[in-house]
Amino acid sequence: MDGMSGPYPIRGSVSLPEAELMWRFSRSSGPGGQHVNTSDSQVELRFDLARTEALPEVWKQRALERLAGRLVGGVVTVRASEHRSQWRNRETAAVRLAALLAEATAPPPKPRRPTRVPRGINERRLREKKQRSETKRGRSARDWG
Repeated sequence: MDGMSGPYPIRGSVSLPEAELMWRFSRSSGPGGQHVNTSDSQVELRFDLARTEALPEVWKQRALERLAGRLVGGVVTVRASEHRSQWRNRETAAVRLAALLAEATAPPPKPRRPTRVPRGINERRLREKKQRSETKRGRSARDWG
């Protein structure tokens, strides 16, 4: 992996604005070697959703509504600490944020159009039900004797 893999697409031609991403690095918990106490490998990526100009207005409103529980003062935060290298954690955090925004800005699903069960199918079901009940009635122990 050399160089950051460039802009992280959210959807269509819209991608994460590099300039608006705020990075913070800190010591990560978890496994590591001798190097672990000196390297800031945990990454915290913050993105000011409320003030961004990079997203279309409609998307922004949608995301603000859907992520309301995750926002702190209009800022969304993503953490990554699973890799030992800060670099890979940065990648992971950025990809995660892009995925989160993609999901939050997706258009609402189309309303479901109610459909009716075709008459033939319903009639067939009732016919089969009746036949089954006849079969079972024929099994009753009344007639033996």
